[in-house]
Amino acid sequence: MKEIKRYYTINTEPEFVYNALTKKRMLEIWTGEDVVMELEPNTEFSLWGGSITGVNLEFEKNKKIVQEWFFEADEKSIVTIKIHPHKKGSSVELVHTNIPDEAYGNISDGWDEDYFGAVIEMFI
Repeated sequence: MKEIKRYYTINTEPEFVYNALTKKRMLEIWTGEDVVMELEPNTEFSLWGGSITGVNLEFEKNKKIVQEWFFEADEKSIVTIKIHPHKKGSSVELVHTNIPDEAYGNISDGWDEDYFGAVIEMFI
């Protein structure tokens, strides 16, 4: 199992980053796909039409999101996203733990290109 720790700078205030990562309509705008998302702990979520699924564990408004992501064979990993004010808008700290070895490359690229790449692009 592997872990990813990354930092991203996004050109908007933490409130807007948080909304982009938690509000169903905002998620659908930057993913371009159907999304299932509720802003409540212990609710299931689904991104990119079911390509990513899991359970929302914790929300701290405008500051933190914790999710459990599901992989094949009942493997689960934890994603923690912390959002901080930054002179250029927001700094986002991503920690993704317990990633299956065979999924690491795809997950790593996905965070940079599909996930935060798209969010950063939305706020340029």
